[in-house]
Amino acid sequence: MEKWHNPSSPKRLRGDTPNSWSELPLDLLTAIFERLSYANFQRAKSVCSSWHSGSRQSVPIQIPWLILFPEYDNNNSCTLFNPEEKGKVYKMKDLGVEFSKSICTATYGSWLLMRDPLYNLYILNLFTHERINLPPFESQLGMVKIERTIYDWFHSTLHYNGKEYHKRIRILSPVFWIDEKTKDYVVIWGLGSSCVVYSKKGDKCWNQILETPNCHHMVYKDHKLYFSTSTYKYEFRIFDFSREIPQQIFQGYVIMQGLTLNRHRGQPGYPFATIDTKLVVTVTGDVLKVDRIVEKETRICRFFYVYKVYSSGSYKKYEKVESLGDEAILLDLGITMLANDTVGLLGNSIYFSGTHTKSKVINDTFIFSLETQKMDPVHKFDCSSAQLSSARWFLPSSHKLD
Repeated sequence: MEKWHNPSSPKRLRGDTPNSWSELPLDLLTAIFERLSYANFQRAKSVCSSWHSGSRQSVPIQIPWLILFPEYDNNNSCTLFNPEEKGKVYKMKDLGVEFSKSICTATYGSWLLMRDPLYNLYILNLFTHERINLPPFESQLGMVKIERTIYDWFHSTLHYNGKEYHKRIRILSPVFWIDEKTKDYVVIWGLGSSCVVYSKKGDKCWNQILETPNCHHMVYKDHKLYFSTSTYKYEFRIFDFSREIPQQIFQGYVIMQGLTLNRHRGQPGYPFATIDTKLVVTVTGDVLKVDRIVEKETRICRFFYVYKVYSSGSYKKYEKVESLGDEAILLDLGITMLANDTVGLLGNSIYFSGTHTKSKVINDTFIFSLETQKMDPVHKFDCSSAQLSSARWFLPSSHKLD
């Protein structure tokens, strides 16, 4: 007599009907993939060819990862940490000789905006190693003229009202966006205190946006640039980049200057100072002002202030935000995203990072809870052994980890 098998048993699926997993209908596969986190998504699509094909119809649940960069110039690797998989890190190797000498200035998906010692800018895909070179730093279209003098030194001249003004040059608050399929992109940064510049796919130079001096912080989201200044005017503007030439669609005022405090809400002991005041764009398009408060002596982050400054096309005069609800702030990216308990993304929290030294351990201070006003632990990385210097939160796109 033939022995009966439970059709749902693992043995039945693996042995008696080897094609069972591969014959799952597409709509069921899609429903499975849409419930998976990034790491499990990568594992699931490797089960068989039909699952790999089915994965292309879905997008994994996004959760921020931490990328940690090496301290020394001869290190062309980096380390990735997924909060969902506590205790596990991924080592990304052989990212190129130039990577070890370059600085990551911004991220978008799995792409990094890199600057080498000569101030050459390029975009690098962390997983595929694909690279896109950007126009030379001194190739500028506009009123500000840049001349490379020696190595990484530049001479800047601004012609305005018949006069010449000479200024020092720095790359301020760079942001970018790239389409994973078409590789269309836009890269934007502040040209010192002179103006904001941008370059799109196919451009041979950097295009200058008039009357955008003293850039303090910028966020790029949904083809809109959110721009703030650091001067006494404290201007806040929104530019629409969906057209060939960017158009200003809003102007307001937001104070983006740090203040020195002696104590906070009756807490005695140490002086504080606010630094890194940044803009954050929410899921619904509201704009927040986030003040990060650090201890003056140790530079350790202690808490945050969050204010709503723009909503539904209207300026808000510092409306204090007590709760983010089911959203989390990714401060490095200047955005919020919906929390997901399935993969451990904490709502009403701020994900942030900073710069660290070899002699110190990166403390568990990468997530701040607005509800408890405390830092929630993530992971401890020993910088003395791993030779790590800095870290950033990023949202990996759908590429396979080795």
